[in-house]
Amino acid sequence: MKTPQPTERKSVAVLPGDGIGPEVVDAALRTVDRLALPLDFRFGEIGWECWRQEGDPVPQRTWKLLAETDTCLLGAITSKPLREAEAELTPSLRGTGRKFVSPVIQLRQRLGLYANIRPVTDLDDGQFDFTVIRENTEGLYAGFDVRGLDEALWNVVREHPNAEASGPEESSVTLRLQTRFGIDRLLRFSFAYAEAHGHRRLTVVDKPMVLRQSSNHLRERLELISRDHPDIETEILNVDAVALWMVRRPERFGVLVAENMFGDILSDLGAGVMGGLGLAPSGNIGDHGSYFEPVHGSAPALAGQDRANPMAMLLTVAQMLDHLGLPVPGEDLRGAVRTVARARRTVTYDLGGNAGTREVADAVTAELPLEDAESVTVEVPGGTAEPVADVPADVVDRLAALDTASVSDALDSLGLPGVLAGIDARVPGARTAGLAYTVTYQPVDRSDGRFRNAANYLDDVPAGSFVVVDNGGSTTCTNWGSLLTSVAQSRGVRGTALHGSARDIAEIRAAGYPLFSSGATMVSGKNRVELAATGRQITIGEVTVRPGDVIVADDNGVLVVPAEQAAEVADRAERVERTESAIAGAVGDGLRLDEARRRFGYANPWEGPGSSQSSEQ
Repeated sequence: MKTPQPTERKSVAVLPGDGIGPEVVDAALRTVDRLALPLDFRFGEIGWECWRQEGDPVPQRTWKLLAETDTCLLGAITSKPLREAEAELTPSLRGTGRKFVSPVIQLRQRLGLYANIRPVTDLDDGQFDFTVIRENTEGLYAGFDVRGLDEALWNVVREHPNAEASGPEESSVTLRLQTRFGIDRLLRFSFAYAEAHGHRRLTVVDKPMVLRQSSNHLRERLELISRDHPDIETEILNVDAVALWMVRRPERFGVLVAENMFGDILSDLGAGVMGGLGLAPSGNIGDHGSYFEPVHGSAPALAGQDRANPMAMLLTVAQMLDHLGLPVPGEDLRGAVRTVARARRTVTYDLGGNAGTREVADAVTAELPLEDAESVTVEVPGGTAEPVADVPADVVDRLAALDTASVSDALDSLGLPGVLAGIDARVPGARTAGLAYTVTYQPVDRSDGRFRNAANYLDDVPAGSFVVVDNGGSTTCTNWGSLLTSVAQSRGVRGTALHGSARDIAEIRAAGYPLFSSGATMVSGKNRVELAATGRQITIGEVTVRPGDVIVADDNGVLVVPAEQAAEVADRAERVERTESAIAGAVGDGLRLDEARRRFGYANPWEGPGSSQSSEQ
């Protein structure tokens, strides 16, 4: 990764990852959008699905993205033991010798991210504010973990009575690696961090009475390096004592520095001290790279339920902004989270509330000090987003007649994302296009027994629209069925795309209605979800859908074409199809494929057949 300069516009690789990762990333970035920061977000892939489908949880395209950006925002990662990891590979990859290595370990090792930064802050009363800095690359997690000892290791442990009783084959050893190089760079980073954040005490956490040699090594390096920082008080404390004092007297600490395993344990304890993993941010930093992630993990049991607490991700973003030289908006974001957390009116279940992920993020957004409030459209139930350009009916019809593959090529040529990933055709052979009419659902408290007429919005959908429903990709209930299909057809609605699930698939297919969804289930959405808003901007994956954008869909999937560029996209997509038709005709007449591609400009098919004589790239 390149090191950002303070005056540069910053680029951020966004890797939503697994489980609740995409949900908290989406919620956080919706809030960040309100700050109008000089940031360019570029999305990539990482995690369990990459492992399952490709045998590599960090594909090469992701490493390339990381090399091209200033830092990385990571949602969450799922890891499983070796046996389970092998079993979940796609069948063609099983037995090929692929070994699952945790993506976070890969990132830390390959990018040299030796310092794991875990702020621990009292969001309620401001009674404590300290940071655990954990060494990432050595210590007990350095990877020297052996079962079945060779002669060298056996000679080290053979006199222990348990080892003598077990023998070398049934003994195991884990080595704690601590090097001068690793210790020195961690301590220097920690002193600099303490000075930059106004802390006057640095506590090295270890077990000096038991791990005598390695702890003494650490002590010697601390005594040497601390001479360069006379204003910082230093101490070395036992890890067990620190664990007690973190609970009883957290206000006494400034910066805690620990080797890998001790730091891992203390940082999670710190999350508990501040109120839970849903509030705990972290950053991983090296000399030339960094990534930032919430501590909470992927929590697959919560995925798609709109229950995950986004505050940890929002605080992680604030930490990232500090690192990128944007401390003022970072503190604004922390202050907004603090206000919402203290009020306890709009919080998720882990903090005693019943608000959803997006609802909490929206509450934080409402507390941000927006400098140009008039230029921001606040999304409220029933409200509308800023208007987009009107798209002539003939342009929509032209897009409807095109294959989405051609439209996708046109979007790529303009550098525009467009694919609503994971939303698949449920009615084979359907091809359509229409103007986006956006709908957002939110989960409800079912204990009140009220009936929600969640889909009554359909009475107000104009003819020629394409309904786009965002229910967070949930598969726990449906948002569309045969009744809504018949109503939509009678209203002249051109199709429906659900970031959620549908039911009555057989009846909808029989009706020939263009339906696209993330999933299908028989479970009704009645009393499980309610209408949050219509006519507001929504984001699905990495693609934003605004009311009035053109939705183009067929068996390949669903695309979003920005309204103001719809005519240009249609022109380019038509030229793509003409180019490919010309190539197919020439090959049918006996021309070699490579020559036909060169002759008709396949390298840039959106320019039209014969417009380029450059060779295919």
